Amino acid sequence: MEQMILISSLKHTSPVIKKDQPDDSYKFQPLPDPSGNYPYHLSVHDVVTGIADDKMVFHMVGDTGSIRNPGSQRRIAALMAAQYKSLSGADKPKFLYHLGDVVYNYGEAQNYYDQFFEPYSLYPGPIFAIAGNHDSDVNPAAAMPYQSLDAFTTVFCDTVSRPVALSRKLDRKSMPQPNIYWTMDTPLATIIGLHTNVPKYGVVTREQREWFMEELRSADLQRPDKAVILCMHHAPYSADINHGASLPMIDFLEGVFAETGIRPDIVFSGHVHNYQRFSKQYDDLTVVPYIVAGTGGFDELHPIALTDNEGFTAEDSRFDGVSLEKNCDSRHGFLKISLERNNRRLTLTGDYYTVADEDEHTSVLTDSFAVKI
Repeated sequence: MEQMILISSLKHTSPVIKKDQPDDSYKFQPLPDPSGNYPYHLSVHDVVTGIADDKMVFHMVGDTGSIRNPGSQRRIAALMAAQYKSLSGADKPKFLYHLGDVVYNYGEAQNYYDQFFEPYSLYPGPIFAIAGNHDSDVNPAAAMPYQSLDAFTTVFCDTVSRPVALSRKLDRKSMPQPNIYWTMDTPLATIIGLHTNVPKYGVVTREQREWFMEELRSADLQRPDKAVILCMHHAPYSADINHGASLPMIDFLEGVFAETGIRPDIVFSGHVHNYQRFSKQYDDLTVVPYIVAGTGGFDELHPIALTDNEGFTAEDSRFDGVSLEKNCDSRHGFLKISLERNNRRLTLTGDYYTVADEDEHTSVLTDSFAVKI
């Protein structure tokens, strides 16, 4: 026990930079054409029924694909499905929002059945998604050439919802998301989904940056009636040993926030295969949570870096005001997000559940946080 306490005490409590990372920006892939019209909005009511004006609950998870050990993916899908079925009324999760990396390693169509359709045949609700780096990559050794995100757009960015051949007749239809980057309109939140491409630390195109600024300005006009939720695959802040923080994504976000004068109420990401909850206090004393939730099934989890690991540093001014409030790097899990309006005040609550150590068919509440809008 004493040894476990010592190891835990040596974990970083702020984001870290992984030193000596090679430049892989050459992996950038051009984006497919939009399937819908600018500004790429989708009303949740067009897909999901029964969402109330005073409460909305949904699941969120990232990095579910698995190629070596599908057991973890199946367990998380089953636990979310069980929770979906056990709750009722306004407390029932209405859909799943996927934070990317649905299919490893190259987002190939031939892997969608084993890594998505079959495991998530257990999940009763609709599934929305943003694409991860693995969804967007292209296998150079593929027998049949294909373009980046061909399969992802077939499944998630259709013009209408219809049966998908990749599902092999399982009862899950395509989603009518209007673009690779897109916004979901809901009664209680505007959910903006970015596309951060293939390179390890993410890339956002100039065109998408302009769109994102306009989306923030539009969403800000609906405050305080609606929360502004930002979702992106690459995690801006992380203390893990595989990726560490993404300085390009921090610079991108902070540049947009400075130019618009607008920040989201919360930022969700995946990419890193663990759970981390950061808080960032800005100069005006506003605090924005940054949540990493990439524990949806990929078998390799990413530990938090230890302070004596010379391959990492926490010394960077971009980490000022950023604290790691909670982390879990040893168990797979998922988020349940609740938005509720009481007495005209809107609150976002996040509950993070993990697989129980003693029973893999049971979920355990591991972290909980609340954001007053």
